[in-house]
Amino acid sequence: MGSVELVVAQLLNNKIIAFFKLVRIENLVMIALTQFLLRYFVLQKVMNQYGMGLELGNSLFHLIVISTLLIAAAGYIINDYFDVKTDMINRPDTVVVDKAIKRRWAIILHITFTFLGIVIGMYASLKAGYLRLSIFHFGAAILLWFYSTHLKKQLLVGNIAVSLLMASVSFMPLVFEMGMMQKTYPHFFSEYTHAVLASFKIIFIFSLFSFITGMAREIIKDMEDYKGDKATGSLTMPIVWGIRSSKLIACFCLMVTAMLLSFVVYNTIKTQRSVFSVHSVYITLTLILPALFLALYTFQAHSSKQFKRASLILKFIMLMGLCYSFIFYYN
Repeated sequence: MGSVELVVAQLLNNKIIAFFKLVRIENLVMIALTQFLLRYFVLQKVMNQYGMGLELGNSLFHLIVISTLLIAAAGYIINDYFDVKTDMINRPDTVVVDKAIKRRWAIILHITFTFLGIVIGMYASLKAGYLRLSIFHFGAAILLWFYSTHLKKQLLVGNIAVSLLMASVSFMPLVFEMGMMQKTYPHFFSEYTHAVLASFKIIFIFSLFSFITGMAREIIKDMEDYKGDKATGSLTMPIVWGIRSSKLIACFCLMVTAMLLSFVVYNTIKTQRSVFSVHSVYITLTLILPALFLALYTFQAHSSKQFKRASLILKFIMLMGLCYSFIFYYN
């Protein structure tokens, strides 16, 4: 065991740190940031451009975020619960379940977080005037359970499921805001069609970015976990189609991302009539070029450590994509 692995193993003996590792605290922060930034920096600006403000109250929106975080945390917990054997092969030094946190407590935490997440989501949906919106919370909780128990080990299905969940996180602020708008203004969709379409368009771009990059990251993670997945009978893409084919598909996702972002840059240049606008420069330097570099790096990667590094780079690119909301708001 190397010095870094030894330090990590010692840190994970602390139950609080182990808990944060179990619920993927860094991913939960990303989820919260996604919903907050898309609401307060994207939707708010679009609504202001059409002479309107946000109708969904802050306290109600905060409940929606809390519900999302609880269900996501429950999903991470149950995923680790069922993945102990695989993780003991792939990353034995960072396994939490059965070490710092007992399996019984992992299940209790999963059930508690899922229950609270669904109840809070139902309450928020009811207060927003559309109880049916709670289907997002129910659906996410059910999908995360089946992902951990069945879908994760299947070819493509698990990758698509996680990517769709990531995309839905971006859509939730829009869906609840539009629901509240329709409740407050009964003819909102017919009278403010342009505002609805503009909001949908920009949120769809963020959501599509999340889906494609999420798909690429899931494939890269499968290549990173190849050894443990194969030993435990999983049928992930690298195992069924091979590492080389998986690399090509991950690179294809990254190239598609770069291409779609290039269209955004083109439209920005066309609209603002400036090649070096803040929008185009930011997208090019922090998203397009890093995506192209990562595609090349992923194609040349061979070891688990290299695939892990590629996954971390992609997470950074996803964060930069989210931070574009600041550019959108202030320019």
